[in-house]
Amino acid sequence: MGAPMARICITDAIPEAAVTTLRAAGHEVAVWDGDLPPGRSELLDLVAGADAVLTVLSDGVDEEFLDAAGPQLRIVANVAAGYNNIDLAACRARGVVVTNTPGVLFDATADIAFGLLLMVTRRLGEGERLIRAGRPWRYRTTFMLGHSIEGKTIGLIGAGQIGTAMARRCKAFGMTIAYADEHPMREPAAGELAATGMPLDELVAGCDVISLHCPLTEETRHILNAERIAAMRPGSYVINTARGACIDEEALAAALASGHLGGAGLDVYENEPQVHPALLGLENVVLLPHLGSATIETRTAMGDLAVENVLAVLAGRPAPSAV
Repeated sequence: MGAPMARICITDAIPEAAVTTLRAAGHEVAVWDGDLPPGRSELLDLVAGADAVLTVLSDGVDEEFLDAAGPQLRIVANVAAGYNNIDLAACRARGVVVTNTPGVLFDATADIAFGLLLMVTRRLGEGERLIRAGRPWRYRTTFMLGHSIEGKTIGLIGAGQIGTAMARRCKAFGMTIAYADEHPMREPAAGELAATGMPLDELVAGCDVISLHCPLTEETRHILNAERIAAMRPGSYVINTARGACIDEEALAAALASGHLGGAGLDVYENEPQVHPALLGLENVVLLPHLGSATIETRTAMGDLAVENVLAVLAGRPAPSAV
C-alpha cells in the first residue's frame, strides 16, 4: 500500500512535472502562485498543517517556520544544493528530515561561473552596455582591451562538484588549476586536472582569479574578507557563484573601485536580492540575478529529486539525498 494522503506545500513555482507527480501519488498539493515570492506572513500561512514542504533558498526555515507548520511536519525538501536557509538543529530536534538537491546542478552552475569569468576578463558587460546606450564607437586596435585567461592560474575556494566542473572548463581554456587545502579537490579529478592544493592565504595571494564554490557556513562567512582581498594579486579577478556572504562586499567594492582588483563576476549577494550600492556603478563588475542553476533541464532535475525525497519520507523510506 502507498502512503496515506498528505498535505504538501510548495513555496514557489517549480516545474509543473514535479507538481503533477505529487498529485498523481494522491497527495493534496498547495503551490504558491503569487507574482512575487511569498512574504514571511504569507509563507507561514501557506505551510500551516503541512506534512511536507518544498522550500527554496529565500525561505527561512527556523523555529517560527516549524511552529507554523505544526508537529505533523515530516520533511523539508530544499530545492537547492545549499541549505544555509535551514536551521538543521531545530529540524533535527523535531524529527523533521531535511533534504537538498545535490549532484544535478553542478554543470549548470559551473557554466555560469565560467561565463562570468569570460565576461569580466574580456569586458563583455561593458561592451554590451556601450552598444545599448547608443554611445559612439568604432573598431580600433586599442579599443576596450581585456585580458586573456590562457596561461593564468585560477584558485578555487571550494573544489567539490561545482568547483571541479569549473576547473574542467578552465583547464580546457589553458588555465592552471589550484585549490584551497581547506576545501580540497578529490582524486582522481585533482590528478587529471594537474590541480595543486595550497593553504588558503597562499592561494588568495598567488592566483590570477579566485573563484568561490564553497557552502556558506560560519567558517566560510566572509572567507574572502578585507584582509584577504587586500592581499590578492593586483589586477586579479573574483568570481562568486557560491553564496554572497562568503565575500565582504564592501571590501570587494572598495578594491574594485580603487583598481586593486581587475574585476569581479557575481551571481550571488550578501543581502540578496539587494546588491551593495557601491557595486552598481562600477564598470569592472558583472552582476547576474542568481542564475547559477537556471536552466530548464537543471531546474526540472532539481524538482524531480525534491519530489523523490518527499515521496520517500512520506512512504516511510529513507530520503535519497538527506542532509
